[in-house]
Amino acid sequence: MTYTETLDWMFAQLPMYQQKGKIAYNSKLDGILTLTNHLDNPQKQFKSIHVAGTNGKGSSSHMLASILQEAGYRVGLYTSPHLKDFRERIRINGKPVSETYVVNFIAAHKGFIEARSFSFFEMTVGMAFDYFAKENVDVAVIEVGLGGRLDSTNIIIPEITLITNIGYDHMDILGDTLEKIAVEKAGVIKQHVPVVVSEYQPDIALVFLEKANEKMSEITFASQKKLSFYPTSLLGDYQKRNIKGVLVTLDKLKNFKVDEAHIKNGLQNVVMNTGLQGRWQLLRKNPKVICDTAHNLEGLSLVLAQLLKENYKTLHFVLGFVKEKDLDAILPLFPTNACYYFCKPNIPRGLNAEILLEQAKKYNLKGRCYASVMDAYKAVNEQASKADLIYIGGSNFTVAEVL
Repeated sequence: MTYTETLDWMFAQLPMYQQKGKIAYNSKLDGILTLTNHLDNPQKQFKSIHVAGTNGKGSSSHMLASILQEAGYRVGLYTSPHLKDFRERIRINGKPVSETYVVNFIAAHKGFIEARSFSFFEMTVGMAFDYFAKENVDVAVIEVGLGGRLDSTNIIIPEITLITNIGYDHMDILGDTLEKIAVEKAGVIKQHVPVVVSEYQPDIALVFLEKANEKMSEITFASQKKLSFYPTSLLGDYQKRNIKGVLVTLDKLKNFKVDEAHIKNGLQNVVMNTGLQGRWQLLRKNPKVICDTAHNLEGLSLVLAQLLKENYKTLHFVLGFVKEKDLDAILPLFPTNACYYFCKPNIPRGLNAEILLEQAKKYNLKGRCYASVMDAYKAVNEQASKADLIYIGGSNFTVAEVL
């Protein structure tokens, strides 16, 4: 099979949470353990850093990888979902896994995968672990896909664990309270493995303290530390929260030498070193076009606060969400004096634009429906003046289609 044919098979044959939602979520570790055992347990052949949380885990993972690269290490990076190309998920020193490797991996294990109906995520995690082991990385930064306790990445024994901000997301799977969600996230804490929690959130701090105590693991809340400020190439004031967690994680990481120059250069070169996209990403200047993958209450609150600091004549939103999103919690965040272009991301989980429009009217958000994300993007470009600001978001998939 060619690379394109291989991807078509992967997407067609395997349940994929990003496409299908809850029905594709496998709430067990049996599958990934079966697959990695078949692959001779590659996850035991390299050192790792595990990154969990609701908001900021992707940015934090890329920051960690960038800094460790600047320190001279060969760094694997596993993240999800991808925006443009599947290979974004699996990188070494910023370079995506080759198309040849993806094709050969599937060809070698296709029968085994088909016979056991592994999920899309289980298969990609197994592929990443196999690749990092074969390529002899010094360390791999592994981002949790969903939750933590039952996430397929949770079979590693990392050098250290980082847990970022906890917020309301995937509530249909993880629970309908912050405490329930925190319990799932805290499930990544391992016996005697130090854990850093980026933010001290009073309502749920005890969840992490109790789990760390149970596992006899040192725990540090980064937000309680006084640290020097380092600027980053990642735009958006909200990245300051993530930086603290990253700095404390590196400080607690043993047997790796990272100095201040590595930190400064790593944070300034995150995008160049790792290829990160979709975090307050500037696509154009006149009019200014910004996209961001923030898609839950906490993440959108931060992004919208940042937007309101910008200078513009008129603010335009190209918005598309997935079906399970709690619109009654999210839509009140958006300003009523903006122009809206409602659209449906081109996936089965995408929320119908007409439904989104009707919900938006309840909160006095005025706009029109468009048949696709690109139709909405074309319309906003035709209507916005050079002095205006265009924001694209609501979902990873909305951003991905524009990128």
